[in-house]
Amino acid sequence: MIAIVQAAGWPIWFLIFASIIAVALIIERMRYLRSSHITPPDLLNQVVSELGQHEVNDKMLAKLQANSPLGQIFAAGLKNMKSSPQVTKEAIEETGRAVTHDLERFLTTLGTIASISPLLGLFGTVVGMIEIFGSQTAVGNTPAILAHGISVALYNTAFGLIVAVPSMIFYRHFRSKVDSLTIEMEQQSIKLVEVLHGQRTR
Repeated sequence: MIAIVQAAGWPIWFLIFASIIAVALIIERMRYLRSSHITPPDLLNQVVSELGQHEVNDKMLAKLQANSPLGQIFAAGLKNMKSSPQVTKEAIEETGRAVTHDLERFLTTLGTIASISPLLGLFGTVVGMIEIFGSQTAVGNTPAILAHGISVALYNTAFGLIVAVPSMIFYRHFRSKVDSLTIEMEQQSIKLVEVLHGQRTR
């Protein structure tokens, strides 16, 4: 690995830095964007059951907010359950926008890395070509410099693609995941509003 880095020259360090950030973001988002963490499957039934047994209180709201992002949305609805359905929905939508913003956190950075990695590889390629042409002398090419320039050009191009392709795949995957989770939270929130205002039993 060290030999490859040396052969690729100094431009490879930009790509190495970008790859470290991309891997860290991918791991963090994979851990955070779990359906069981964002939208626990039985949370709505648990909230409805608890409402049938107890009045809404600060302890219940704090427990919901700490439970999950969907719990935060439910807590916003319960705080305004005595208001009109429209006010309850507006409170839920406001909290939902904040929750969705958290779900999308770091995705722009990951998408940017996916977009610029090929450009960083191209930059390394250009540096390699400059070294190749710079090796031209009156008596011909200097083989060592010529070989180094080719290595810089090829390694940077390849590594740029190696970083870009997985980053783009995971970026698209996470975007789709966020969209699916957002729709699920919207549906669960609508059900909660209907339950709170007597339009639905469960």
